[in-house]
Amino acid sequence: MDSEQSPRKARLDKALALFQQAYEHQMSGELGEAASLYQASIALFPTAEAHTFLGWTYSFQGNLDAAIVECQKAIEIDPEFGNPYNDIGAYLIEQQKYDEAIPWLERALHAGRYESYHFPWFNLGRAHAGKECYSRALECFREALALDPDYAPAADAARSARLKIH
Repeated sequence: MDSEQSPRKARLDKALALFQQAYEHQMSGELGEAASLYQASIALFPTAEAHTFLGWTYSFQGNLDAAIVECQKAIEIDPEFGNPYNDIGAYLIEQQKYDEAIPWLERALHAGRYESYHFPWFNLGRAHAGKECYSRALECFREALALDPDYAPAADAARSARLKIH
């Protein structure tokens, strides 16, 4: 069993090292290098995280359709990972496809593995604001703030939504 696990563990370790390098390049704005490293990580050992972050890189490059495809691949690998659901919703909002975004964001809220539930609440609010449903948007922004009271974008969006209601 150890002989079978060793090559697998070695591939995983190398893939995780490539993922970390990719993330560092992404955060430095070196998006082409980041994309290449994420792709190399995926080639060695596909993970939901690597596909999601590759998608995030593509979104920074303005390629939202490719970003969505990567997030869908992430969901195939790990349907409980919440980030790709939220990211697809955010990308659809950027494309002004608000009705399409809402189910993805709702799925993010029910994902079992997610550390930042305030993000899908915030994006859900953005989708409803895009549809000019400001009361519902305000409810979502308030949910985001209940989870993270210091999340300034939600506070700003809630103020904006309140002004449009009154």
